[in-house]
Amino acid sequence: MKKLALSLSLALALSSVSTVFAAIPQKVRIGTDPTYAPFESKNAQGELIGFDIDLAKELCKRINTQCTFVENPLDALIPSLKAKKIDAIMSSLSITEKRQQEIAFTDKLYAADSRLVVKKGSDITPDLTRLKGKRIGVLQGTTQETYGNEHWAPKGIEIVSYQGQDNIYSDLTAGRIDAAFQDEVAASEGFLKQPVGKDYQFGGPSIKDEKLFWRRYRHGPA
Repeated sequence: MKKLALSLSLALALSSVSTVFAAIPQKVRIGTDPTYAPFESKNAQGELIGFDIDLAKELCKRINTQCTFVENPLDALIPSLKAKKIDAIMSSLSITEKRQQEIAFTDKLYAADSRLVVKKGSDITPDLTRLKGKRIGVLQGTTQETYGNEHWAPKGIEIVSYQGQDNIYSDLTAGRIDAAFQDEVAASEGFLKQPVGKDYQFGGPSIKDEKLFWRRYRHGPA
């Protein structure tokens, strides 16, 4: 557990890394986007729950620091960190070359492929001929949004960005978008295995892009 706790995918502002390691602060503000079950979400009582939340609490307990969670949309987390409105990020944030130019990461916590989620019986797959004319929902600020805008939008595929993952699921089940594009683990555990996702499935194979996603699949330190 100690190794796991110390391997949390926390992102720290580059300018404050030396300070963080020199002295553990008495209070730490952790930014998170609570719309990404099973990693971070809210229960019926409005309490933050999830894998990342539990790990962050355990880490704070072990270093004897008072931690508070600050809710932000995913695309606002890095700006909030750089503006010193929060001290760290714990929110399933993919490690990319672009992000590493702005913030520092600990070791990678987990790896996940990116996949489409579609209604059962749909013939939608990552093949461009199957995607043309479709509306694909993505979370703002994610690598999936970047991939969609770079590779699909120029081919006549509409990329619809959302501030919260719950909003994507809502529009998907209502038929306002044709598919969602996101991390495989979050889609499986947070949607497909839940009652609301019983009529949905993955559409085709996982999507890999070495330039954009290579850090996500790397083993060992980021």
